[in-house]
Parts: sequence; C-alpha cells; structure tokens
Amino acid sequence: MSQTKHISSAGEFTTLLASSRVVVTDFYADWCGPCKQIAPVYEQLSAQLSRPSKVTFTKVNVDQQTEIAQTYGITAMPTFLIFKNKQIVETIRGADPRKLSDVVKKLAAEADSDGSAASGGFGESSVATWLGASLPKGYSDVTDQVDVRGLDLLNADSRLGNARTLFEGSRPSSLNAGKGKTKSNDKDIKDWVETDTDEQLMLYIPFQSTLKIHTLHITSLPQKSEEDDEIPMRPKTIQVYSNRAHVLGFEEAEDLPATQAITLKPQDWDEKTGTAKVELRFVKFQNVTSLVVFVVDGDGSGEKVRVDRLRIIGETGEKRELGKLEKIGDHAD
Repeated sequence: MSQTKHISSAGEFTTLLASSRVVVTDFYADWCGPCKQIAPVYEQLSAQLSRPSKVTFTKVNVDQQTEIAQTYGITAMPTFLIFKNKQIVETIRGADPRKLSDVVKKLAAEADSDGSAASGGFGESSVATWLGASLPKGYSDVTDQVDVRGLDLLNADSRLGNARTLFEGSRPSSLNAGKGKTKSNDKDIKDWVETDTDEQLMLYIPFQSTLKIHTLHITSLPQKSEEDDEIPMRPKTIQVYSNRAHVLGFEEAEDLPATQAITLKPQDWDEKTGTAKVELRFVKFQNVTSLVVFVVDGDGSGEKVRVDRLRIIGETGEKRELGKLEKIGDHAD
C-alpha cells in the first residue's frame, strides 16, 4: 500500500522535512506525460521503503503548489528532490526509473542503519555528490553547509537555472551524453546559470555554520544554445569577498577591495569535467560565514558567461593548531 503524502501547503512541507530523516519528493504536473509514466515506479518505491520518521515519500503538484516549486527552482517535470536531515542530497530530473530506484534504495538503507547518529548534516554516509575535481588532502566538500534559503544571484538569465542550481549535487546534464547533448528525456533540462545583460555575475552565499574555506571548484561547460548562436564564455576574473552581510551591487564591488582576486587561465580548466580548482589563501578564509563571488569577466570577447556548478571545499569551524594553520598559510602564498 502506498504511503505517499500529497503536499497541500508550504507549511506542511516544511514540517514534514523536519519530521523525517529522508524525504523523497516528486515534483509533477497533471499534464506531464513522463510524470505519468514514472508514477507507478514511484508508488512502488513508496510502498516498499516508507518508514515512519525515517523515509517519507511526497508528491508536489507544481501547478497547485507554486510557492514550493519556486522555492526549489523547479523548471522541468518530473523533478525528484531527495532530502536528508532537511538538506538536498540528490536531484534527479526526468523520468529515469533506474537512477531513482538506486538512489532512493541506498538512502533508505542508510536511514535504517544510522538511526542513532546525532549529526545535524548528512555527513559522509550520504550518497556521494558529483565533484569535477579531486579534493585537496585533509579537506572535504562542505557545500552542504550552504544556506540555500539565503542565496542571492544578480544578472542571471531567468530562462535558465537559478542560484540553487549551482549547488546541486547531481552531475551536470551537459556531461551526461557528451558535447553538451542531453538524453531525450532530459532535453528540457537547463541546469546551469548564464549571465543576462553582460558578462558579469554576482553571487551571495551564506553558510549554516562557520567554515574554513580552502578551495572553490567552479564548473563551466559552454555550448551553443538553440535560442542563441553565441557560445557563452567561462569565467576569467573572479573576486571573492568574505563575511559580507548581503549581496554586493556591481558598482559597490568594484569600489571594495576583494579578500582575494583570481585570474583563471585556459589550462586551469579540466578537459573532461570543465572544472577549475580555485585555491584560496587559506589564512584569509578562516571563520567564514558568507562569501560573495563576483565574476568580473569571461575568457573571450562575448557578452555571456556560464557556470554549471560550484563546490565549496574546506572544513567546518572546528579549531586547528596554530602552527598547522601558519604552515598552510605560508604555503598558500
């Protein structure tokens, strides 16, 4: 018997996220053919894997619950979001029964096995998120500490992804079939961000806890779109500001000294994943509660810059030995 809960309000959804360790959510529409095709698979998973207070399956009608759909940046149906401890750990766009089944079954098994865990995040035991570059020794992906509710993004093309898109744990769709071509059931997926009126982009990133940030992984997979003949550029000049209370205006940012300015070169981008590792001066990024990332220009003469993913690499705010800290800082310089 199905245990799926049909969400009737944003408040109900918020309450449910707090009451169940894992929440699987199907964002659908009544007119969506692929949604109807995968619905029996979803209901079967719900009947098999639902566990009170551990694993809960929900459905959100995007036409009836527009506030929820907008909050999570839903632009294509079906979209499945999987939450663990109120944080998104997996996003699946399109009717992909095998991937949906594999991801949900793995998380359900983890929910059963880690019931005694006291962690407030989803930690190392959760399903792995996609990374476009290797991690520096001794540091981990702390992107789960991004407070997605407070994200702010300026000068982004509204027809494409939003700020939340940049922090999705899924593999960029442009890598799925190579050369930027997506699978047939994912043809409407636009899981990246492009600038709108010019090449500049301003992103405000608040964190749920104090972080020490070592590296940024920036993924950019430029390709020609059907709507526009211009191929977007990759970011070239980036200015990073730490511990700002809100997003900066473009003129304001140009007048403020950045915590660090970075110029990316063509060889910095990984040929297979389109990811550049931006190493920060670690001593300057201690006790960080927020970042502003300002893309000043792109690596060409065009007017659009594209970013697919952004990962934050470092550690949460536990104390480090001063000697070790100074050694890392000297090395970073």
